[in-house]
Amino acid sequence: MSENFSLRDKVVVVTGGTGILGNSFINGIVEAGGAVAILGRSEAVARERAQAINDQGGRALAVVADVMEEEDLRRACNEVMSTFGRLNGLVNAAGGNAPDGVLDAEEDVFKMNLAGMKRVMELNLWGTILPTQIFGQAMAESGTGRGSIVNISSMNSKRAITKVLGYNMGKAAVDYYNQWFAVEMANRYGDKLRMNAIAPGFFLTEQNRSLLTTPDGGFTARGELVIRQTPFKRFGHPDELKGALVWLLSDASQFVTGSMICVDGGFSVFGGV
Repeated sequence: MSENFSLRDKVVVVTGGTGILGNSFINGIVEAGGAVAILGRSEAVARERAQAINDQGGRALAVVADVMEEEDLRRACNEVMSTFGRLNGLVNAAGGNAPDGVLDAEEDVFKMNLAGMKRVMELNLWGTILPTQIFGQAMAESGTGRGSIVNISSMNSKRAITKVLGYNMGKAAVDYYNQWFAVEMANRYGDKLRMNAIAPGFFLTEQNRSLLTTPDGGFTARGELVIRQTPFKRFGHPDELKGALVWLLSDASQFVTGSMICVDGGFSVFGGV
């Protein structure tokens, strides 16, 4: 049974691999025995993380690319294939929000920064679709057996989370794409290629710490609302995403496609009473 959950002999590309959650993803893959290509825009971070993995006996490659640029992705794919000779998995972890995509409570809702909202929405949606077009095709043509694509969605795709309309819409679009593309791949490749998604709840990172917690370790008003809606009454830790990711990339989930795994401490199912 343990072999089913192993990623030994599998090569996985992680977009957004230089990010905070991306770091947990690449470490989880390596811990499960896989080789990883760390794709991101920060060359220094990608190389540092790859070097740390290689120094500890793992296999990692740093690849600098922008997920919104097709030529970058094609070059990155060629680099991965020339280094490892195969590709078995893709984690679409690139995405996120931006200051000009946020609407504060005191701002006029009819004067939103639509350009900022659009940029955030496109980053999350097209930053998932474009890598899939490039790396997914490589998996389909590689003849290495089964391949797995894992998209990173969010709790924001499921309900109206205030302030971040562009992010909400982008992740909601990823959810539909996850289902549609899973079916289209199955129609063409049978069980050779699968696509699933992980929807993280609220994970405390350096990026959102000031929004959710106070300097003395308490919660902000927004943090209190999140905790109140989360049955576990705490935020998640990025490493708590590893298990779901490894399962979806491994042969243990080979009859699973088009699904979404919520890793959220119960946030998505709690009715509030």
